[in-house]
Amino acid sequence: MLTARSQETDKIRGLEAGADDYVTKPFSVGELVARINAIFRRLYRGTPADESIRIGQATIYPRRHELQRNRKALPLSFYEVEILRLLHERAGEPVTREEIMEKIWGVSGYGSSRSVDNFVVKLRKKIEEDAANPRHIVTIYGTGYKLLL
Repeated sequence: MLTARSQETDKIRGLEAGADDYVTKPFSVGELVARINAIFRRLYRGTPADESIRIGQATIYPRRHELQRNRKALPLSFYEVEILRLLHERAGEPVTREEIMEKIWGVSGYGSSRSVDNFVVKLRKKIEEDAANPRHIVTIYGTGYKLLL
């Protein structure tokens, strides 16, 4: 959080509400950058640079925003990578469209749950042998999607 509210109770409330850090005005840009870098270090600690996710014949490299399939490298958008990460974390379990919207686009969401559907269509074209009959990113009707490795 970046705020002008500097009382201890405000800081405690912000951190308890889920903030990773609490910076009050005035602040130095150098300190802000250092705090952001510290968060990234914690986020990627122990994560190999070449971390990959295998789904069928496709290998996904999330940090490179790339998918390789049939000796072809395909670019992945930020949202495609984040959807794949979430589905992979919950492989074999249904994940609702609403949960995808909340975790990736934030509490207020972005667009409609049709946005999720549109990104899944794009992912299926890149991952599946036959996008019209998916075997890996399957629809759970009335709910959302499930990843089958």
